Amino acid sequence: MVTSKKLGRRFTMIAGGAAFLIGTILLASAYHIAQLVIGRIVLGIGVGFATQAVPLYLSEMAPYQLRGALNILFQLAVTIGIFAAQLINYGTQNIYPWGWRLSLALAGVPGCLLFFGALLLPDTPNSLIERGHLEKGEQVLQRIRGTKDVTVELEDIVDAVNVARTVKNPWGTIFRRRYRPQLVISCLIPTFQQWVGINAIIFYAPQLFQTTGSSSDDALLSTVIIGAVNVASTVVAIIVVDRFGRKFLLIEGGIQLLVCEFVVGALIASSLGTSGLGMPSPQIGQATIAFICIYIAGFAWSWGPLGWLVPTEIQPLETRAAGTAINTFVNLIMTFTVGQTFLSMLCAMGFGVFFFFGGIGILAVLFAVFFVPETKSVPIEEIEETVVHRHWFWRRVVAGTTPPVDLRSGSSIVQVNKIGGGRTQLSFVDPVSVGARADSFKVTPGGVAGATPHYRP
Repeated sequence: MVTSKKLGRRFTMIAGGAAFLIGTILLASAYHIAQLVIGRIVLGIGVGFATQAVPLYLSEMAPYQLRGALNILFQLAVTIGIFAAQLINYGTQNIYPWGWRLSLALAGVPGCLLFFGALLLPDTPNSLIERGHLEKGEQVLQRIRGTKDVTVELEDIVDAVNVARTVKNPWGTIFRRRYRPQLVISCLIPTFQQWVGINAIIFYAPQLFQTTGSSSDDALLSTVIIGAVNVASTVVAIIVVDRFGRKFLLIEGGIQLLVCEFVVGALIASSLGTSGLGMPSPQIGQATIAFICIYIAGFAWSWGPLGWLVPTEIQPLETRAAGTAINTFVNLIMTFTVGQTFLSMLCAMGFGVFFFFGGIGILAVLFAVFFVPETKSVPIEEIEETVVHRHWFWRRVVAGTTPPVDLRSGSSIVQVNKIGGGRTQLSFVDPVSVGARADSFKVTPGGVAGATPHYRP
């Protein structure tokens, strides 16, 4: 979060790519357990940097009409990576004695793509302007939008930057009542995303398939099939997310997940019973694999990609880096917790573990129905005022609050100057000298006026 806010989204992605490369080298060349542990830690640092910065970068760079689809490209890359890892593991399982080194070394390929790809990319206009690079930020915005006339979007960014520049403590700010909706959504969406059981199935798919009667080789091949379903269904999400909206996909996908989990639990219960002993019939085994694939498809076009998209785009600029960091932290903590506890839960609960995950799915669907606002087709810097603060529940939570703006903090703010021909010029001004007010914070060429959203739902 610190590097993303202070040094930019691009720098954070470069640092993440570098960590991937260093970690891969340590793992592939390891001769001691300690080196493997250190390599995994360095890879974990890379995961943290990348998962915080990449969704944030995509949300800020994308035009609002395509923000959902472009942001889900992050999840598509993740699913392709999982699929590639499954193919590599399947292909190297019988290469002795260096097959494991080859499988680990190939992790350096996406690391190279992230590192060198980020070197070729500009930083986001939002980050550049927030860090004081006014002219460069405006130029990047014009370049990625393909037009010189970016006044409306530029004013939105400037409004958000002016609040962000006068907020000195983003971590303290996000815990204020005004940002309670963003905080709750950024914590609960990744929690539900993991506790509907996806990583339990991804991590332990071979063991699960062996319980349905598959041989070890067939079970590993079945995980490759799961990876292919995962990738294909994420492509579906890219196609439909900006057409049907985030809320619809969360609800539909959640229902699909919980139904599949209850069915899989019932199938295993009918064949293995409470003892967990015995072997299911081929028909039961095939049906179980089919419903797991349907489950994977539902997750891949709903809670998988939207678990990164919604918490990122719902944050205003002043809490965006902190909020995205919290979302990433909760996601990784829950991934770790599910991965460490699933086998113990499976041994203790048997088929009941799928009913447990299905119950979590019911809570996830109810949360999406009642507490997740729709952000489809809304410019990112207008989501807070035009969507979150008009939501039937959250508007009551934030009623009477204002951004924690400190106009006497010594921070300069950005003013948009219109210079004719549809062109604009940005400049720094002292907020007190132009008559800025903390409760109405939009700088215009004649002074400061009340913020009027450019978007109307």
